[in-house]
Amino acid sequence: MIKEKSPLEEKYKLIADSIRAYPLQFKQAWIEVNSLYIPDDYKEIDNVILCGMGGSALGARIIDSLIQDRLRIPFEIYTEYYVPNYVNEKSLVIASSYSGTTEETINATYEALNRGAKVFGITTGGKLAEVLKENNIPGYIFNPINNPSNQPRMSLGYSIAAALAVLTKLGFINVLEEEIDNAVSVMNETLTSYHENTRQDNNLAKIYSTKLIGKIPVIIASEHLTGTAHAIKNQLNENSKTFSLVFDIPEANHHLMEGLINPKKIRELLVFIFIKSSLYSKRVLKRYPITLDVVEKNGLECHVYSPYSQQKLSQVFETFIFGSMVAFNLAKEYKVNITEIPWVDYFKEKMKK
Repeated sequence: MIKEKSPLEEKYKLIADSIRAYPLQFKQAWIEVNSLYIPDDYKEIDNVILCGMGGSALGARIIDSLIQDRLRIPFEIYTEYYVPNYVNEKSLVIASSYSGTTEETINATYEALNRGAKVFGITTGGKLAEVLKENNIPGYIFNPINNPSNQPRMSLGYSIAAALAVLTKLGFINVLEEEIDNAVSVMNETLTSYHENTRQDNNLAKIYSTKLIGKIPVIIASEHLTGTAHAIKNQLNENSKTFSLVFDIPEANHHLMEGLINPKKIRELLVFIFIKSSLYSKRVLKRYPITLDVVEKNGLECHVYSPYSQQKLSQVFETFIFGSMVAFNLAKEYKVNITEIPWVDYFKEKMKK
């Protein structure tokens, strides 16, 4: 007789299935956005602003740190009710809201339209989809068939690929098909390595999750993986219900190291995870062992995670899947409801009154 899954086990399965679907999300969005019509005058702009909140902003953060050394025009993320003062008819505002109901993003979209900016939307529906249709605005209104959990934070394959495809389609960056194929291949390999059924002694994500029980993870990253570190922190917050911190090198070397003395209790609570990539610039790489030395000299626990793939886009997803599975396993250790976000929902209800 097959034992039925408990309601909590079903929720874990939904999240695990969404993680396993990252490659499918990525390919779906890349192909579908590349088939869309975007007017030629969208190429005649001076800057790009991506507006989004929460899970919808995570992909933007990842893209921001990933493509800064390749993008031909300024790119900025805005997580506010409004758009920057400089936005005008020579700006492209990408409005990203998974649900299409995010009030900050909707408000920013209206403001961008009032300024005469070019607008492109990324959403599954809701009010944002209505605004796009009513104003004849191009956008990617997608069916999230590869996100069984239907949680915005688990849809990064969609948001990253969609924004990359738009920027590539408009000629602001050149992302090669070979990079896309390599990223998908690395994602599938990484998912196999960190599968929840893989034994703990062969599963780095499970090993790390046990190190974080009762601890506060402090994630350190640089350059193209800075946005990925923020996305991992989000997964720890929402999936594991765990407080977490993120710092980037070199900025952290100018202040954080002096903040490791007090209170003394931090030695019992903090666990530093250094995300060290061989693709970081030479001077940044030199900082990692020195920073690690300083943190350890202050009596704090440290671990180093290094992605194996050799392209930046591939490293982004390899690292993000690792972090997603660490958060997933930690949630199981804590036996929390991994899909529900009761305090965020409570806050939203209060804001409606």
